[in-house]
Amino acid sequence: MNQFGYPESDWKLYKSKIADWQEGYMEKLCKEYITLLSSDKLPSDRFWELEKRIREDKRATGVVVTNSRSKMIDNILDLLHEGAITLDDLSDFSEELQERIKFIYSGGYNNPDNRNRL
Repeated sequence: MNQFGYPESDWKLYKSKIADWQEGYMEKLCKEYITLLSSDKLPSDRFWELEKRIREDKRATGVVVTNSRSKMIDNILDLLHEGAITLDDLSDFSEELQERIKFIYSGGYNNPDNRNRL
């Protein structure tokens, strides 16, 4: 267990998975952009809507990420919130990390169902 509360093996696994998760997320975005560009809206409306989406999307963790041990948990939570990954994508990680992510993702102590956990 490292100082961040998860095994070193989780960090190594995260580093091996993050690029594929990001590629999958960007593929999803590209498909959404194609749908947007294929719509019946005016060309100018499609252009400006695409520009706005790209400006917003390029800040997502699924597109650009700061990889550090101290940010791993936050990055995983961001990827979950963005829809870049699901909880099932974490099945290879340690039970400790999975439980911690599930707890935080489900609302932490603000969720009444979690008050007796962790």
